[in-house]
Amino acid sequence: MPKRKEKARKKKYHPEQPKPYKARTAPLPGTRHANVAPQARTILRNIAKHTKRRPYIRSAWFKKDKIFFTHFWTHLTQKPISEQIRRLKLLPCAIEVIRKSRQEPTIKQNVDRKYEILFRFAGITRNNTLFFVQIKHNTRTNRKEFMSVFAPNKKFPA
Repeated sequence: MPKRKEKARKKKYHPEQPKPYKARTAPLPGTRHANVAPQARTILRNIAKHTKRRPYIRSAWFKKDKIFFTHFWTHLTQKPISEQIRRLKLLPCAIEVIRKSRQEPTIKQNVDRKYEILFRFAGITRNNTLFFVQIKHNTRTNRKEFMSVFAPNKKFPA
C-alpha cells in the first residue's frame, strides 16, 4: 500500500499561552551595552518628542488608550547588564506589539496589589524569537504602564 502524505497540521495553542503577534520591525543590532543603549534611548526620545509631558504610545488592544514608559527604565536598571542588553534589543519589536497587536494577552491580577492587573502580550521577531511584553494596569487610576519586554530563551517554531 502506498503511504499517504500527511497534511501539515497547524499547532494548536494552549489556552493560557497567547497567540503571538508577528513583528515586522527588527530587533536592535549590537552585542554591547554601549551600542544598544543609545539606540534604545533614541527610540524613546523620538516617542517623547511627540508627547507633551510623559512619553506614551497608544495601544490597539486597549482601544487606543495611552501606555506610559515611566516604569520601564526603573525596572530595566534593576537587571544585570547582559539582561539589559537582551531586553533593549527587543524594544522596537515591543513598541510595535503594543501599538498594533490585537491578539488576546494573558491576564493576571497582581498578588501583592489587588488593584493592579498584569497583561502579557506575546510576539515573534523576524528571526522567530519569541518574546513577551508586559503591561501593568492600575485599576484605581486607570493608568497603564509598559513594564518590560523579555525573551524566554526559546525560538518559536516556524
